[in-house]
Amino acid sequence: MKEYHPPLSGRDGLRLDFNENTSGCSPRVMAKLHAIVEDQLTRYPERELVEQKVAAFFGVQPSQLLLTNGVDEAIHVLCETFLESGDEVIIPVPTFSMYELYAQQTGATVITVQAGADFAFPAAALLSAMSPRTKMIAIASPNNPTGAVISHKDLVTILKAAPQAAVLLDEAYYDFYGVTIIPELSRFPNLFIARTFSKAYGLAGFRVGVLMGNAAEMKLVRKVSSPYNVNGVALACLEEAIGDSDYIADYVSQVLDGRRRLETELRTLGISFWPSEANFVLMRIGEKRLEFVKAMRERGILVRDRNSDPGCTGCVRISLGTLEQTATLINVLQEICGELMLSGTVDARGTK
Repeated sequence: MKEYHPPLSGRDGLRLDFNENTSGCSPRVMAKLHAIVEDQLTRYPERELVEQKVAAFFGVQPSQLLLTNGVDEAIHVLCETFLESGDEVIIPVPTFSMYELYAQQTGATVITVQAGADFAFPAAALLSAMSPRTKMIAIASPNNPTGAVISHKDLVTILKAAPQAAVLLDEAYYDFYGVTIIPELSRFPNLFIARTFSKAYGLAGFRVGVLMGNAAEMKLVRKVSSPYNVNGVALACLEEAIGDSDYIADYVSQVLDGRRRLETELRTLGISFWPSEANFVLMRIGEKRLEFVKAMRERGILVRDRNSDPGCTGCVRISLGTLEQTATLINVLQEICGELMLSGTVDARGTK
């Protein structure tokens, strides 16, 4: 098996490396956290009532939804439910590493399909890779680390072409994109959708995710999931998080504005990047990427080296936060590009 080693130690500074909320969670969440009493900590968590409220929030039935310990567990239980040795899993790459890791744990064979030019979704190649042994397909939209999306047409084609496979659409970055496939849940029994509260909602430390699907299929998934997988403090605070729509709207607005400003600056500097539908931008720094990452850290800004991802040689990913943080980022970016003589050294792709 491959191993996943996220650089989670020594993360002091402006955290633009893990696509987290950089402002903080809703004040309503903090108020609820301070109001939790000792008795609530001595009881096993009760997930059902909160699941009903979250299901209403997403516009689905409680039988169609399972709260999970982050999207990671959603992927894990889906793999454990539908995969075994001899099955095949198709994963378009580059993408989130955990799809492959959890699929490998079941003994299934992982087939990766490289994204097309400019990281366009490889629909034709994915369809060609299908076989009767294909039992799962994992797709992130918007995708991490590219920010690219799959079209509704391509997704429907895949769902129809592989009725024997669980098709996971990971919508972790939905809040920054605004397009969802949830209305199709009743149409395709092989469709599963994952969401997280770690990004826009600022609850990464609580580890709360959601897996949605056809009620009959979700009944099978629940057999694999632990009944106490989401802790009681997270459950109590989640209700407040989804209830503060104004907070989320304001933060998302700042991120989207900041993303436009960063992309504009990258065009000006002549730095190659890929237009994104998420809260981050992937850019190609080239041979000086390590110097770039180090220089950013020395100035108090953390960014993510994505050089090891398939097709991402020389690439760095930068997350967006508040407008004030974006202004700081751009000022530092200008300084470092000047010092490392990066400006205009590669062709800008931002106009495509």
